[in-house]
Amino acid sequence: MRVKVGCCGFAVRGGMKAYFGRFKLVEVQRTFYKLPRLQTAHKWRSQAPSDFEFSVKAWQAITHPPTSPTWRKAGLSVPEEKKDRYGLLRPTEENFEAWEQTARICETLGARVCVIQCPPSFRFTPENVENARAFFSSVDRHGLLLAWEPRADWREHLDVVGELCEELDLIYTTDVLRHGALITGPVFYTRLHGLAKREFDYRYRYTDEDLARLADIVMGLEERGVGEAYVLFNNIYMAEDALRFITLLRGRAPDVLSA
Repeated sequence: MRVKVGCCGFAVRGGMKAYFGRFKLVEVQRTFYKLPRLQTAHKWRSQAPSDFEFSVKAWQAITHPPTSPTWRKAGLSVPEEKKDRYGLLRPTEENFEAWEQTARICETLGARVCVIQCPPSFRFTPENVENARAFFSSVDRHGLLLAWEPRADWREHLDVVGELCEELDLIYTTDVLRHGALITGPVFYTRLHGLAKREFDYRYRYTDEDLARLADIVMGLEERGVGEAYVLFNNIYMAEDALRFITLLRGRAPDVLSA
């Protein structure tokens, strides 16, 4: 089994160049708020080492409605009559075009995985189940693996989530230290957001015990059919915590870590 470890963003003092010197994987966050120009993505790819891997967080236009504060943060707006055409995985022309734009950035970066994170407002309902089914079964994947991160009360319906992921060939994505591992195929992807009481506590610093438990979980994935595991840290101390985890993992199984 290969294990790839990185951060959600270029979280190293000195920017991209410094990050490339320490990691071989990053999940690009900027693409969620507002897609960069293709020329910018070309520049990132050209500056990265040939063996460096990008994964991409999908543009929020696909998942988050225009009423979301993240739209305002990004300075995005749409005409009033089109506000119900974006987000929530609705199978609309607007969402499909937003996906195509996202996929072009993925292709330019040579990304293998695109992360599609739904907002808490995308709750487990019959309508949203059908929206997810219609959207994911209709888009051209352009060779990408899709890592789907539904939140809110979807975790209370993992039987349905698992069936959807198997039916639609999706990687179920969550914080494995909080919610455990639901295996839906040979590729595993987890995003780690901290372990304090709140669901997302970016100020949390992982303890040695936390990282040891994470290593136990990751090393146990192979016997469950996983051949490749992506582990992405997403907290203020993500670079430090990710490097500590890499050191721990190499000490236990030096031949499994590829990034």
